[in-house]
Parts: sequence; structure tokens; C-alpha cells
Amino acid sequence: MPTDHTLFNVFAAVFAALALASGIAAVLKWRLAPGASSAVIDNLNARINAWWWMVGVLAVAFWIGEGGIIVLFALISFQALREYISLTHTRRGDHRALMWCFFFFLPAQYLLIASHWYGLFSILIPVYAFLLLPISATLGSDAERFLERAAKVQWGLMICVYCISHVPALLTLEIPGFEGRNAQLIIFLVLTVQSSDVFQYVWGKLFGKRKLAPAISPSKTLEGLVGGVLTSTALGAALFWMTPFTVWQAALVALTINIVGFFGGFVLSAIKRDRGVKDWGTLIEGHGGMLDRVDSISFSAPIFFHIVRYWWV
Repeated sequence: MPTDHTLFNVFAAVFAALALASGIAAVLKWRLAPGASSAVIDNLNARINAWWWMVGVLAVAFWIGEGGIIVLFALISFQALREYISLTHTRRGDHRALMWCFFFFLPAQYLLIASHWYGLFSILIPVYAFLLLPISATLGSDAERFLERAAKVQWGLMICVYCISHVPALLTLEIPGFEGRNAQLIIFLVLTVQSSDVFQYVWGKLFGKRKLAPAISPSKTLEGLVGGVLTSTALGAALFWMTPFTVWQAALVALTINIVGFFGGFVLSAIKRDRGVKDWGTLIEGHGGMLDRVDSISFSAPIFFHIVRYWWV
């Protein structure tokens, strides 16, 4: 973990931005809907309040150190996988495979990160879990919709555990000249991708007219997508100083993970629509479930990890 005050300053800036957002939301409530209910303003306030909690938990994990970060994302993976499985069709014959997912592959994946064992971390789920889970499911002697059920379990483990685990895996990279500062890469990733979601929401509310795919995500607009991605890309470029990138490299990396992150949210929205629900859960007020909050990161994290690993390590 870094020994300077960089992370402290970053979190202080984020908390200051949240304080400003809370003030603006309070003024909007006072001016536009005093003593009354307003769906848009109330939703905005709920989202901001949830962000206070989420940033606070993240700050505590970073204060604890590498172990705190790994445990935090392991818990995020557990909750995300729990939400995913609760909305997918499983049968009694899948219970053994699900036990393997929750109580072996999930903790093993994060223990491999803690031990910096990249070789096995990179193949444990896409190779060994991919082979073992359907074998385990067959022992339940239930062939009904077997292919569909096996694919759902494997897909959930990949998205909720394997992909998300690439966030704390950034701590294991040995980047010349960047020793002891890897936690800043996590901040760069989270701030860039999550701000893209926020900016897409803001631009969409202000200027959104053309729907991208109403059947999949009714609230997403072309104007929101372009405005959000470009704004968060500019933010990523401005954060170059906390990465091993130059300004233009940071901008290109930010653009890449923002686009991939958008499609991550889009894919998981399609799954939700298929299941006939609006959100993955109700854990986070104003945001839905844990998987609603990390859907973009689940797609962008492995891309970001391997960009850094192959070009900067």
C-alpha cells in the first residue's frame, strides 16, 4: 500500500464531491418539491445517500490494507453471485454445483489473489470450475434443462467471481517504478467506470431523447451514453497522475474500460429483462442490488487488469 497521502487526498476529494452533491440535492428538494414527493429528486437523494455508504466502506477497506480490499471484494462477489442465482432457474440437482461455487471456488479465487499466485488464479474458474461444475451437476441425476442450468451456473461464477476478482488482483501486479502504489489503480478503475454510470444517468436525464434499446434498458439513451463516456474519459485522463500512464494513455484506457463497462451493464440488463425484473435486488437504496452496482466493473475489470499486465508489467 502507498505510504504517501495520495489515497487520503483522493477519498477526501470524493467525500467533498458527495457533500456538494448532497447540498445540491437538498436545494433541489427545497426549491422544487418542498414537503412533497418527487420521484426524480427522491431517487437522486437515495442514490447520493447510498454512495456515502459505499465510498465509506471502500475507504475503510483501503485503510485496513490489502487484506481488507481482498475481503471486501470477496464479499461483493458472494452477494452478487447470491443475487444472480436467486433470479435464475435451478433445480435440486444443481445444489451440489452451487455448493462448489459458493464455498470452494469463490474463497479459493480470492485466496489465490492473496497469495499472488497468478498462474492458478487465471485458470481456476475458466478451466477447472468449467469442467467440475457440470460433472458435479450430473451426479444429481437430473437431465431436465441440464444444458441451460449448467450454463447459467458457469456464467454466474464467471461474472460475479472471476471477473470481479480482477479488481483486487491489480494489487499483485509488479509494475516497474510503480511499486507500492497498486491500490491507486483500483481507485482509477472504480472512479472512472462508476463515474461513467453516474454521468450517463445525468446526461440522459438532461438531454436524453433517443433510446438505445428500450426493450433491454428503457432509461439508457444515446445522448447519455456519449456524454457519460466522454465525461468519464476526461476524468480518467485527469487522473493519470495516480497511474503509470501518460495523459493520453490514461484517456485511451479510460475510454476502453468505459465502453466495455457500458456493455457489461447492458448485458446484465438483458438478463434482468429475461427474468422479468427491474433490479437484481434491493440491498442498495436507489441502486438496486449489489450486481446492479458492479455490473459495469465486472466487464471492465479483467480488461483493465490485462491491459496493465501486458503493457506495463
